[in-house]
Amino acid sequence: MGNEFLNIKNPEDVKAIMNNITTNKRIENVSIEDSLNRVLAEDIKTPINLPPFRKANMDGYAVAAEDTFTSSEDNPVRLNLIEVVGAGDVPKKAVQKGSCSEVGTGAPVPEGADAIVMVEYTEEDNDAILIIEPVTIGQNISKEGSDIKKGELILSKGTSINPEKIGVLSAIGMNNVPVYQKPQVAIISTGNELIRHNEALTYGKIYDINSITIASAVKSCGCIPVHTEIVKDDYNDLKNKIQEFKDLDLIITSGGTSAGRGDVLRQVIDDLGEVLVHGIAVKPGKPTIIGRLKHDGEYKYILGLPGNPVAASMVFQVFFAPFLREMASLNKSSLFNERNVLKLELSRRYRPAKGRKHYLLVKVEGKHAVPILKDSGAIAALADADGFIEIQKNAEILEKRSQVTVYPLGNW
Repeated sequence: MGNEFLNIKNPEDVKAIMNNITTNKRIENVSIEDSLNRVLAEDIKTPINLPPFRKANMDGYAVAAEDTFTSSEDNPVRLNLIEVVGAGDVPKKAVQKGSCSEVGTGAPVPEGADAIVMVEYTEEDNDAILIIEPVTIGQNISKEGSDIKKGELILSKGTSINPEKIGVLSAIGMNNVPVYQKPQVAIISTGNELIRHNEALTYGKIYDINSITIASAVKSCGCIPVHTEIVKDDYNDLKNKIQEFKDLDLIITSGGTSAGRGDVLRQVIDDLGEVLVHGIAVKPGKPTIIGRLKHDGEYKYILGLPGNPVAASMVFQVFFAPFLREMASLNKSSLFNERNVLKLELSRRYRPAKGRKHYLLVKVEGKHAVPILKDSGAIAALADADGFIEIQKNAEILEKRSQVTVYPLGNW
């Protein structure tokens, strides 16, 4: 005899359970070169003024603005050129009345100068420069600290580091960046019939799909997948494997979650800890388990996905991906409030399952969502699918041309 499902929950209750799980976040320092796509664990305040000196914003000539007030094309002002200052140079001479220094963009502005005349409004005349247009005080100069002053907040805790943010950190001279550690997630596939993709396929065996699919999904949520060998449908083997990885941040299994004789995950969790959910009122994905056990004074969670690849993918996206993103300190976004969804017409009439919320894979063809009428174990369904639609449990029928919302696969 098999085990009966226990604690079957409505989808909303399962999401609430996942939302209420607290995670232990740890901090580490990584080099700025390794900080891409990491999440800042502390507010970053700049240790320097930006820019750190008065800086020329244009190629031209550093002048005392007052010297240029009467200049025009018909009556240019003649200034003596005393120095050439390029980006990275240190000015050696102060600009005085009647003189100027040539400066490049980004160069320090010499003492005594309070404006830059753009090179377009000047002419060379031997060792002198003719100014043909006046400038105002401060024109074409960035003051020290005009971008941001020393001690000001430049990036906030929780910021996801993209290439532009790396540029910001580089601008203030950061070498090591405080970020949240990436959670480590053990992935265990169960099933006597499973073999790895690099093994010879023999009669009665199938290739393990879920471990590599789940690992990719875990990685996309900002976590580190830890691969394990395939575990047989055996109580002791599965129990030992779970205990082996209980020091990691999370364990995700696939298979062994139903109520059949060989589905032992629920019994293992019962004996090691506590089953919170055994069954969700959805299709596909009903045989899902959420459990926890205590290790070193804190709860460690086990998320048991169905063995069928479509069901496993649906459950991960809808219920588990936001939790993993929260663990990784990324934005805890939900698939159902993302902006990049499609509003399409259903290509044909469809009668959903009764009594359970239904997630239906669809293919996008122009302005139509085409239902994929294959069961949750069909790999071809994943190959054909562009996304899925959510159907409420009280819906009796969806008519052809009904407007539906398509959620792209992998959009976590």
